[in-house]
Amino acid sequence: MAVETTSGRGTGVFSQGRARIARRTLRTDDWRLQPRVLAVILIFFVLYSTVRIFMNQWYYAPAENYLTPVYSPCISASCPEGAADFGHWLPAFPAAVPLSILIFPILAGFRVTCYYYRKAGYRSLWLSPQACAVVEPHRRYTGETRFPLVVMNYHRYFFALASILLLVNLYDAIKAFFPASGGFGFGLGTLIMVVNVVMLGLYSLSCHACRHLVGGRLRHFARHPVRYRMWTFVSRINPRHGTFAMISLFTVIFTDFYIMAVSAGWISDLRFIN
Repeated sequence: MAVETTSGRGTGVFSQGRARIARRTLRTDDWRLQPRVLAVILIFFVLYSTVRIFMNQWYYAPAENYLTPVYSPCISASCPEGAADFGHWLPAFPAAVPLSILIFPILAGFRVTCYYYRKAGYRSLWLSPQACAVVEPHRRYTGETRFPLVVMNYHRYFFALASILLLVNLYDAIKAFFPASGGFGFGLGTLIMVVNVVMLGLYSLSCHACRHLVGGRLRHFARHPVRYRMWTFVSRINPRHGTFAMISLFTVIFTDFYIMAVSAGWISDLRFIN
């Protein structure tokens, strides 16, 4: 089947000079499995996140000083005092407006434009391409030059904003070691928040944008020994970026769910000290 663009010429595998193969693919393995699994995971994350940001409740456990990363930093006048360590920058929101209306788009934007999630999303949701050596179903190929895919070109800006939020999450994890009762203490939720920050940190540090930022423009590593060491470290963990991306996705969800359960009174936080 010939696929034509508006100019009358085929694109991709249908370009002039490419061999015409009647079969969609010659692969004999179950190449659909991985895209389907990823599609289920990504759709679950989208649905869960959408529900949570519109709930506008059970995001802060005051006794334990737990603030979920989905709502952090909480900067609206609607936020309780203990959850608003960075002040009330915004007025009180109506009940239908998410408190994380400015925060969550940054978190989502960083992941959506991430190189790993771009591959995962293109193959499992956008079907462009579905897999290697498999013809994609789209009639035209415009790359990332049109909306909504043009947003992918702004990954480095989302990385910078997400890095700021990562520092805020680190602050929240440290604050969780000092419960409202006073003194030092920690519980299971504290450890979960710490693990989440560690995984988010590895996900961010292994990012291709981070690798380029710390050493991508250097011409002489010998003249910049500190940045060279940073670039070397990032380069070592960069091959595992996809692993950190997927693990951190689940740690964020689990951290948010645990804090929601404690805040709602469904469970009690398992305390180890204080």
